[in-house]
Amino acid sequence: MPLPAADDSIRLSRRVSEIAGCSRREAELYIEGGWVRVDGAVVTVPGARVPPRAAVVLAEGARAEPLPPVTLLLHKPAGFEAWEDADAGRQPARRLLVPERLQPGDRSGIRPVPKHFEQACLTPLEPAATGLVVFSQDRRIARKLLEDAALVEHELIVDVAGAVSPEVLDRLNRPPVIDGRAMHPSRVSISRQNDAATGLRFASKGHWPGRIAQMCAGAGLSLRGMHRIRVGRLTLAGLEPGQWRYLLPYERV
Repeated sequence: MPLPAADDSIRLSRRVSEIAGCSRREAELYIEGGWVRVDGAVVTVPGARVPPRAAVVLAEGARAEPLPPVTLLLHKPAGFEAWEDADAGRQPARRLLVPERLQPGDRSGIRPVPKHFEQACLTPLEPAATGLVVFSQDRRIARKLLEDAALVEHELIVDVAGAVSPEVLDRLNRPPVIDGRAMHPSRVSISRQNDAATGLRFASKGHWPGRIAQMCAGAGLSLRGMHRIRVGRLTLAGLEPGQWRYLLPYERV
């Protein structure tokens, strides 16, 4: 949170350096790590200007260490854009990444700080779809989900109108051609079915927005809903719509 400048104000990093008896760089790390409060509010901008009478407090147990990159798993509700260039009039899913929406009982032990929410979306998902979306600052995870995207399996539950015949199911399991490009075949099975609707389970290598819609349209199916439950080995893990959690140290894509 920026602070208004005053004629006799000084940089927060200088003030913290004086209070803690540390170097200016250590002071910057304390501030960026969310360990510093100014008049009761956490400030994470080292260059923020503070007036002489401001109460600047360094939290007990503060560590002058660079923040490690984090990965966030979000249960995206319908109506949010889960890619970087959100269309005008739509809300980017990144707006849901706020401390208030952290999953209750998150087991990571990580203290949320503003820099954790400077994130890139690595797993695009259609605005009307719901389910798991991965954001990460970790280059290894970004490489896995971007450069090796065609090798990572995504699992989705897709609702279509009416019953699905064995012939249509067989067609869905054939390698599709999407926008003139041959794709890896999906493993498609029926998870539930009645006369009014069918739930199809799609397990596909990679996920390109619009792919499943084109496959369903090509098979004469009317798409009703789409819900992603897994990306690689990552699952929704009990996340409610609109909630997010930190990736745990032992979890792998």
